[in-house]
Amino acid sequence: MSDSLKISGPVLLYDGTCGLCNRSVRFLLRMDRHGRIKYAALQSEPAQAYLSSQELPTDDFDSLVFVPDWSQPERGDYLLRTSGVVAALKVCGGFAKAMGAVLGVIPTSWRDAGYKVIARWRYQIWGEWKTCPMPKPEWTKRFIS
Repeated sequence: MSDSLKISGPVLLYDGTCGLCNRSVRFLLRMDRHGRIKYAALQSEPAQAYLSSQELPTDDFDSLVFVPDWSQPERGDYLLRTSGVVAALKVCGGFAKAMGAVLGVIPTSWRDAGYKVIARWRYQIWGEWKTCPMPKPEWTKRFIS
C-alpha cells in the first residue's frame, strides 16, 4: 500500500471481474462530478494490502468495501455491502446523494439480505469480465490500481 497511501479521501473497493460491479462503478463515476471517490478492484495489490491490514478476507469478492479515508487505514472505519453503497452515493452528491438517503432509510439487515441474493447471482445475470475494462481517459486518475 506504500504508493497508494499517498491517496486520501474515500476509496471504493469492488469486484473487478463482476459485470454488475463495473457498471455500478461507472454509474458512480458519472454521478461523482467532483471526483471525490477513488476506486480499486478487490483483486488489486492496494486493495489486497488494505484487506489484509484490516484482517478482512482477501479471497471473498462478494462484498464491496467503502473506505472513508484511505490515508488512515489504522482507523479501520470501512463499510461493507449496502452500508458502503449508501456512503458512496452520499459522497457523490446531487441525485446520487438523494438515492443514498432513500436507501439509508431501509434497515441494513433488509438491504444486506437483498445484496447477498444479488451477489450470489451477479455473474449469471450480468456476466464475468475476464479483464477490467479501460475507463474513460478522464476517469483513469480516479483509480488507484
